[in-house]
Order: sequence, then structure tokens, then C-alpha cells
Amino acid sequence: METTQSASADTLVLQSLDSGVLTLTLNAQESGNALDVAMTDALADALESVNGMSEVHCVLLCSSGKHFCTGGNVRDMQKGTDLMDGGVEQVRERLRTRLHRITRALHDLEVPSIAAVNGPAIGAGCDLALMCDMRLAGTRAVFAESFLRLGLVSGIGGAWYLTRIVGLAKAMELTLSSEFIDAKTAVEIGLASRLVPDYQLEQEARDLARRVAANTPRALRMAKRLVKESAGSSLSAALEMAASMQAILLCGGEHKEAVTRFIERNEAEKAAQAR
Repeated sequence: METTQSASADTLVLQSLDSGVLTLTLNAQESGNALDVAMTDALADALESVNGMSEVHCVLLCSSGKHFCTGGNVRDMQKGTDLMDGGVEQVRERLRTRLHRITRALHDLEVPSIAAVNGPAIGAGCDLALMCDMRLAGTRAVFAESFLRLGLVSGIGGAWYLTRIVGLAKAMELTLSSEFIDAKTAVEIGLASRLVPDYQLEQEARDLARRVAANTPRALRMAKRLVKESAGSSLSAALEMAASMQAILLCGGEHKEAVTRFIERNEAEKAAQAR
């Protein structure tokens, strides 16, 4: 099994590719993996390159230290530096051209994405987790749409994701109360898909990512797109897309090879049982 490792932007985002799973690890522990300009650019650069990497079948987003991501850097907010430098127009343009790169890259990601939330995911950090297709939460994970505590709103698109994940009423409650919720509550309301003991989080997240990545690559990308597009389309549009995708796959070599492997595996299992 081949494993490759590299680092980008002075090790702010570590990259590791193994068995079709690209692990991206936020690695700025002192700032709580905050999304300052440097971290934003490093993560966006890594995400934007994925669709051109045929060897990647799943992205796993992790973090080092005790925080998943604390969102914006409060010290920078206080000083008006980094992302917050300048007047309204400058800040708006910087949000659109820097921070929104992450949002668009995750939204346009062709392969499935999984967030392993090992600690506090606060503000834009919570939104970052919401942008992933699946979220596993360790017992120390905490989620908060806490922007109003700082007199702000989500500037990275979190409201769009949150309403689609937990529904409008619950999204309103989480946003307007700015409350912090623990991992158990996050799973109960559908914000996270699974609660995992902290010591098992990394392994379970990797196991899930590997199971996802083991699927045939063309069908995997189509399956993600079909589910995603179907969530916001009419039944007739979803059926048209399903028929088109299925026809392409049924007539392709990837499907035929998968069927052959399936039959051979079943025959081998039957032969083993008959012995």
C-alpha cells in the first residue's frame, strides 16, 4: 500500500494520500486552526486541486490540537487586521475572493468529503464542518453558530448549509441563540451523523473514508452528485438525471468489471462454504 505525504503553505494544511483517501489536516494549533488569510489560502489551494487528482476518491478533513476550527481570529477582529483589514469594500472583496474559495471548493468537490470533528467547531469552523458531506463527531466536539455573540453573521455561507441540514426552524434557533451544542445533541438534530469516542474518532473516520473510496470512482462521483442535486430538485428532474447517469454507467466498462468481481466473489464464497 503506497502512502504519500506532503505539506502546503508552511505546514498549515498537511496532506496525506492513502488508499484513495486524501487527508487534509488543519495544523495551526496555537490559533485553534483559525481561518485567517494564510490558513484560508492553504486550505482553498488544497481543496481546489482535488478534482484534478484522479487518484483521490474521498477527502477526509481533520485537525491537529484540541480544536477542530475556531473560525475567525478574534484578535485580528479586535485589531482590524488580516481578513478584517480595511473598510467595508475591501473586507467584502477579501471575503469573496479568499474565504469563499473554501466554500466553493467544497461545494464543487466531485468526490465525497468527511469531517472528523475532534473538538470545538465554532463560527466559521462550524460552517466548515457543515460544508462536508458527512460529519463524525468525537465526544469532545462542540458546535456553535456563535456569530451574534460578536455582533456578526456567518460570512462564509453557513446559513445556506445549516438550513438544509437541520431545517429552517432549528437553524433559526441555533443562529439566533448562538448556543453551543455538544456532540450528542449535534447527532440528535442531524448536524453530525455519528458520535464516536475521542480515542476512536480518527480510526473510524479513516475506515469510513476508505470504505467510501473503495467504490468504483466514476460511479462514486456520480452518486454524490445525484444525491446532492436531487435534494434541491423536482422528482421529474431527479428522475431524468438518474436515468442519464445510470445509462452511462450501465454501458461503461467500470460497471461490467464490478459485476464480474461481484460474481466471482460470490462463487468463491459459495465454494468455500461447500468445503
